[in-house]
Amino acid sequence: MTDATRPQNGELPPHSNNAPAPDAGRTVLVGVLGGIISAAGYLVYQRLPDEQRERLHRQVRGILESRINELRQNFNI
Repeated sequence: MTDATRPQNGELPPHSNNAPAPDAGRTVLVGVLGGIISAAGYLVYQRLPDEQRERLHRQVRGILESRINELRQNFNI
């Protein structure tokens, strides 16, 4: 039996050191898309009226406080 990961007849393995892994391209794509989405979100946030910004801040603070309390309960802090 032959090992499926070993190259045969002088062929290079599918992911040799010379060729980048296909996951690297996906990682870069996800990073670029994340940057674009966060920039768009920031532009939308900048255009919000002050009262909506304050409401958003209160909601985020509430979510963070509940998550922190949940983590404290889980770790008995």
